[in-house]
Amino acid sequence: MVGLEFEQELWKKGFEFVAGIDEAGRGPLAGPVVAAAVVFPQGVWIDGVDDSKKLSASQRERLLEVIVQKAVAIGIGTVSNLVIDEVNIFQATMRAMAEAVSRLCPVPQHLLIDGPHFRGGAVPYTAIKGGDAKCFSIAAASIVAKVTRDRLMVEFDKAFPQYGFAKHKGYGTREHREAIRRHGPCTLHRRSFRLLKTVTPTSDE
Repeated sequence: MVGLEFEQELWKKGFEFVAGIDEAGRGPLAGPVVAAAVVFPQGVWIDGVDDSKKLSASQRERLLEVIVQKAVAIGIGTVSNLVIDEVNIFQATMRAMAEAVSRLCPVPQHLLIDGPHFRGGAVPYTAIKGGDAKCFSIAAASIVAKVTRDRLMVEFDKAFPQYGFAKHKGYGTREHREAIRRHGPCTLHRRSFRLLKTVTPTSDE
């Protein structure tokens, strides 16, 4: 259950600016990985904030508006599919998280990271496995990252409507896989991902 226990412990220790960090888009076959970092004033609580995967698109959009209004700072980091192919998805995710943190002002004094790993910068951090379902700031960051990435994929759909990015956001749905087999990958696809390594367009393309 999402709560403020992690933040409260740090606030009591004198860390005024505590940032929650999460990402969206590690698993898709196309598009960037996006990370978000969010800092709230001490004691702030927003009803409904939860792991973004548990929320509907309309709930995430509504909550994003409130998060933006109440946050002290929000940072976004985006790493393209080209870089993902170059360095692998894990390294790309670490870069996106580090970029998100670097865009925060004021500079955070402690980070709360979703998952067991973080690389990037000298700010002290606490890694929390499943943090997006436990920690308020991380859950808020998961919402920001998810909505930001979804909006990017909707825009990409305008350039590549044959793949249905607006619907599945680049994830490997049956519809998406069939579109890749029919049309071949586009410039947004992650060529290093297993499905993309062997795909060639079908003969009726």
